[in-house]
Amino acid sequence: MDRRGEASHRSWSSSRGRGRRGRGRGGGGRPFPPPPSSTASSTAVNPTPAVTIDDAAPIIGTCPDMCPARERALRERLRDLAVLERVGGDPTRTSPSLAVKKFCRTISSTNVMASDIRPLLVLRETMDYLLHLLDSSEHPFETIHDFIFDRTRSIRQDLSIQNIVNDQAVQIYEDVVTFHIRSHQRLARSCQDSDVSSLCFLNMEQLTKCLLSLFEMYHVIHESDSHSKREAEYYSFYVLLHLGCKIPKMVDSLSLWYSQLATQVRQSKEMIFARNLLRCYQLGNFKRFFCMIEAEATDLQLCLVEPFLNEVRVRALMYFNHSGYKLQHHPLEHLSRILMIEVSELETLCRICGLEIRTSEGMKAFMPKQTSFSLPTSMPSNGIYISREAER
Repeated sequence: MDRRGEASHRSWSSSRGRGRRGRGRGGGGRPFPPPPSSTASSTAVNPTPAVTIDDAAPIIGTCPDMCPARERALRERLRDLAVLERVGGDPTRTSPSLAVKKFCRTISSTNVMASDIRPLLVLRETMDYLLHLLDSSEHPFETIHDFIFDRTRSIRQDLSIQNIVNDQAVQIYEDVVTFHIRSHQRLARSCQDSDVSSLCFLNMEQLTKCLLSLFEMYHVIHESDSHSKREAEYYSFYVLLHLGCKIPKMVDSLSLWYSQLATQVRQSKEMIFARNLLRCYQLGNFKRFFCMIEAEATDLQLCLVEPFLNEVRVRALMYFNHSGYKLQHHPLEHLSRILMIEVSELETLCRICGLEIRTSEGMKAFMPKQTSFSLPTSMPSNGIYISREAER
């Protein structure tokens, strides 16, 4: 560990020893923006379970592998190996290059051994390995997601046990957030199944918790005059999560949270995009909303926003239905250009909302003021994509 890492290691350890009231503030540093609601409690900021370690120096991990040898042997005996960890599909055989340490919900000072804890370098290698699996096509995505979901929690747990907060730990947390955002997109495309819907909910829950933890880590490394190059983009993710009121309890205090951010973050193009997009959504400027996503969103911002797009389109249909005169039809071809969706998929969305589609002179349209309109209980996963290359 380099000198900066050791300094961050000691600083984080001592700040934790002073109690929770001392967390989030440094000696004379700018206070960390508080979580925007009571839902962002101390549990959200520290997503891993509390570890009852005495006030002694934090443990320094010595495990050289992705999974400790003791755990590998135990799980082989218990046939507790994930599909991705098995050698030749054998549930009783694994290897150091396949096995990854599982998340343990309860840890006490009596059973924590340095040989069971992975040092920072091994945690970095483990994170890289898990991200590599994310693009694998050998298994269903739900299986891969479930595996990485658990193992990234274990990585965060090892970081917490060792009280490591430095640039490398921040990069690991950013990668964990990246995993949850990419999963958010992939799971939303197939969330018609109830099991997948529960995965979507749990993934969103961990995404929010990881972001809050990451923001606190940003504050800690700022005290040693260090910054992440991706900081502004990751702060913007928190704003984008307010689309569709997925976290409605936090909406009222979002402006207060935003005002406490550093100036360079508030003035970054990523944050300006996120705030303007949210404003367009709230004001009902749907054409500008979709044009902004197509032209300005980063790849990860697009992944995060994509599952909300049909919710935005349904809201747009509600506006179009309630406005205008009964004799003023809304052509689907025109609306499809505004909402960036194929005409056939827009027609399906209209019917799901209870809108009657009529065809006149070869043009499909719906009349406003239809009382049959209703918000659907579930959104179709088709038509949620925006192609940057599409010529509209």
